[in-house]
Amino acid sequence: VCCLSPGAFKAVFLIFASVCAWYAGYLLAELIPDASLSSAVYNLRSIGEKPVLKAPAPRRQKCDHWTPCPANSYAYRILSGGGKNNYAKICFEDELLIGDKIGNVANGINIAIVNYVTGKVTATRCFDMHEGDNSGAMTAFIQSAPPKSLLFMVTQDDGSSRLKDSAKSAIEALGSTEIRNLQFRASWAFLAAKGFKLPAGIQREKINLSDGKKNRYSGWPAEVQIEGCVPKEAS
Repeated sequence: VCCLSPGAFKAVFLIFASVCAWYAGYLLAELIPDASLSSAVYNLRSIGEKPVLKAPAPRRQKCDHWTPCPANSYAYRILSGGGKNNYAKICFEDELLIGDKIGNVANGINIAIVNYVTGKVTATRCFDMHEGDNSGAMTAFIQSAPPKSLLFMVTQDDGSSRLKDSAKSAIEALGSTEIRNLQFRASWAFLAAKGFKLPAGIQREKINLSDGKKNRYSGWPAEVQIEGCVPKEAS
């Protein structure tokens, strides 16, 4: 080395340094997993990029409401049947009282009775209004509800063909304004209070009559739905 000129010495040194740097890089690549290298490269690239803000997933509310009910109130949702394959549902405080998932919905008028004070379901029944004489039994069931009860009623398929006037009067006495308009395969949902009054503004009843020119399904109108929040009894 002492015999080399300064220029030649610098050239040899640069070659030696390059070889050492290459070898060091080779060893480093062998020792560090590919995943770590990829992650490091991604992190370097992401520096300076604007962060992407994602909105949190909306929290599910009781009975699939869009917004939560106020404190000290009950959530409810009543959905009538539609066509042959869309079954009626009655939901109260996020509990399915009547529906296909629990296997207790049937053709006719489906009814659930809830204790207004405790919020607990006390009885559920379905009364076929297309076959058999079940109108009297339904009237007795409605009248058997104790005071301070919430009654939820909804149709599946046909709820009117064998519905007698005495049953209509019993439902009318609970506040229904549409029960006498119920026709073959009409969609109907109704919320009633026995022994107390519901506040004004609560969705209580809805009906959709069958119309061959407007029906959503072949022979059936579209479903109807009512939902809302019932204030609990003041303590």
